[in-house]
Amino acid sequence: MRDQDVIRRPLITEKATIASDLNIFAFEVSRDANKIQVKKAVETQLKRKVAEVRIVHMHGKTRRQGRFVGRKPDWKKAYVRLAAGEKPLEFFEGV
Repeated sequence: MRDQDVIRRPLITEKATIASDLNIFAFEVSRDANKIQVKKAVETQLKRKVAEVRIVHMHGKTRRQGRFVGRKPDWKKAYVRLAAGEKPLEFFEGV
């Protein structure tokens, strides 16, 4: 898997914004990605040294439209803690 395919998008939520003060950032990642691939992708794409990666499997929600029931797909979230002394990521600032 290429580094460009691992990170899908940054997650800018209330929890992620509070965690960004502690140098922890949240990303939606590919369902096939593991901790090593996420760490490598962040270090090559964002040019920051990573100290720790935690991965969470998120289950898709059930959605209804009238009497029809469907389900959103499952996805994966990664919490990335940058190494001490690293600059925070720009897209999380000013939120």
